[in-house]
Amino acid sequence: MGEVTGAVEATIRGWIAGGELKSGDRLPSERSMVADLGASRSTIRLVLVRLVAEGLVKSEHGRGYFVC
Repeated sequence: MGEVTGAVEATIRGWIAGGELKSGDRLPSERSMVADLGASRSTIRLVLVRLVAEGLVKSEHGRGYFVC
């Protein structure tokens, strides 16, 4: 895992662990995370897919990503 990928993943996990995002909350859009976290869209998607696989977040087609 690259440095940027690790930082993005740590940030999103921090939002959830810190209570900034709670169960059922929608994560920021990919576009806004690209701008806010300084990562490429493919990096954001890679992290989101990993978090979905772990069951930490879920994807709803056309709606976005939500905390489980």
